[in-house]
Amino acid sequence: MSARPRAGRKLAPYLLVLPGGLWLAAFFLIPTVVMLSLSLQSGSVEEGFRLTWRVSTYTDAISLYHTQLVRSLTYSAVVTGLALVVAYPMAYWIAFHGGSRKSSYLFLILLPFFVSFVIRTVSWQFILSDQGIVLGPLKSLGLLAEDFHLLATSAAVIGGLTYNFLPFMVLPLYVSLERIYPTLVEAASDLYASKAQGFLRVILPLSLPGVFAGVLLTFVPAAADFVNATILGGPGTTMIGNVIQTEYLTNLDYPLASALSFTLMAALLIGVFAYARALGTEEVLEVSAA
Repeated sequence: MSARPRAGRKLAPYLLVLPGGLWLAAFFLIPTVVMLSLSLQSGSVEEGFRLTWRVSTYTDAISLYHTQLVRSLTYSAVVTGLALVVAYPMAYWIAFHGGSRKSSYLFLILLPFFVSFVIRTVSWQFILSDQGIVLGPLKSLGLLAEDFHLLATSAAVIGGLTYNFLPFMVLPLYVSLERIYPTLVEAASDLYASKAQGFLRVILPLSLPGVFAGVLLTFVPAAADFVNATILGGPGTTMIGNVIQTEYLTNLDYPLASALSFTLMAALLIGVFAYARALGTEEVLEVSAA
């Protein structure tokens, strides 16, 4: 009788993890393996595809679309930096000065994001149009030239990406800042630290777990996005996500599209590991545990 409870206690953690493991296997691991196999195949939709271990597809993908790949990573880095600059003061104010209305302020930040991602991006297309509610009055007043435009530029795409992924930065920062005890800031003040010193030596180090999580949650999806470049951009702002979408759905070149997807994944993983090493993940985890 005693052996069964002991066996149940040993199996309980594995049984609890099993649904999540099956979900990841069915919707991430298996599709990833299939896509990897597809990237090494040759053929066409008419003739069919067969596994030929054609590694040169990767070199072809990089040589043809390295400009879009670099552009996507650059846009994503700029968007992540802008989101951090905008989100940190917002999260800081809500965490330390929000009082009993913290949940309300967070709800106001998230409220626009109950609307569809595509609809929100299309709304920015109307806002940034040449005769829209922003540029139209400025041109009428003579503050901008008549030929000035924002759509189909890098600024429009970066602005749309920053707006759409801002909550991914705000929420982890808020959670990290909200866990900081106000007594630690008061202790720094008692030790004759100025507000700037207290922020740099107490608040900022303790908020690094939120910075780390926010940067990852913003950088990775922004690099793979294709909606903003399609709606707000033009031929000169095409991102790698647009290329992958075209190769899959229009050109039906599945091996090339799969190779581009894995190339983007590899570039993101290298960037994430480099960022984690530069920031010091062990120190971040120690701060988070403390």
